[in-house]
Amino acid sequence: MTTASRHSVPERGTPDFARFAIGFDQRDRARLHELIDQVLDSGRWSEADMQARFEAAWEEHNGLPAVACSSWAGGALAALDFAQVQGETVLCPSNTFMATPLAAIRAGATVQFVDCNRDDLCMTFRDFEAKADRHKPRAAFLVHIGGHIAFEVEAIADYCREHGIFLIEDCAHAHGASWNGRRPGTYGDAGVYSLYATKTISTGEGGVLVSGRPEVLDHARLYRNYSKPMYEIAGLNFRMSEFTAALGLVQIKRLPEIVAWKNEVARTHLDPIHAGRMELPAGMVSGLYKYIVFDWLEKSTGRVYDEPCHRIMGHDVELPNTDWVARNHSCVPLYYRPSEAA
Repeated sequence: MTTASRHSVPERGTPDFARFAIGFDQRDRARLHELIDQVLDSGRWSEADMQARFEAAWEEHNGLPAVACSSWAGGALAALDFAQVQGETVLCPSNTFMATPLAAIRAGATVQFVDCNRDDLCMTFRDFEAKADRHKPRAAFLVHIGGHIAFEVEAIADYCREHGIFLIEDCAHAHGASWNGRRPGTYGDAGVYSLYATKTISTGEGGVLVSGRPEVLDHARLYRNYSKPMYEIAGLNFRMSEFTAALGLVQIKRLPEIVAWKNEVARTHLDPIHAGRMELPAGMVSGLYKYIVFDWLEKSTGRVYDEPCHRIMGHDVELPNTDWVARNHSCVPLYYRPSEAA
């Protein structure tokens, strides 16, 4: 049974927050229609004002300049292309969606998988350091799983800086997260967010790359648009349309409220009945894309990932924590359903 079909027929008495919903606030309909009318009136449906406004709003929230793309893959491929990974090794956690290793493979790299921690489901520094010493990677992915920031992000980022490894933070789950006020994507060389239909905030399809390095941002802007007009690099079409950017502009403005709402529901309704829930370090706020518990629940949305990438791809590597995590956690339903009141 698919995740969608699990959500489609809620049982009697299911609380609103446990019924699947796209994270869109219906109170924003009028504003969205107004922005779409502005796009229509402008006569420019791509590479225009709405994209620039969305990128500025994302920068205001995230703390780094942003490049809007048509997908997470566009941002990831732009970062990998900048890092010149073709013919090189990229380290990647196995406990992630297949998009992460597939992007590296599409960029011409060889992927080596790294184990995760059992407490945060994210890449473990101990195995990362060992694999980096062995494989001498050009780049690495650090995936923030479930909505929180990887607990060992600082150790991994420090190691990458010291050893010249280009670090890409996969922030596909991490919208609205923070650790002592610092956002995902600000630790490495680049961070890439997904705006796919099921994410905490969504534009249906879309992605955002963030970076504190101007040369990475310039490369991503060229890469998403065929490297026009001089064609210096082998870019492709990963442009975000003005209509998508309009929806993104509405969604990013609503993100702080969504995260606060999810955290209030989690603390009030879920924490008291889930003693085996994931515990976050002091100062960390999760965007709660997933509410993770270290129990096997029949009534859940399944696992974040129930089949590790190294198993899917047939890699002969021992990743005991990754295999353990796949068998020993569940995700409790938690979906944003705001009041209809203004």
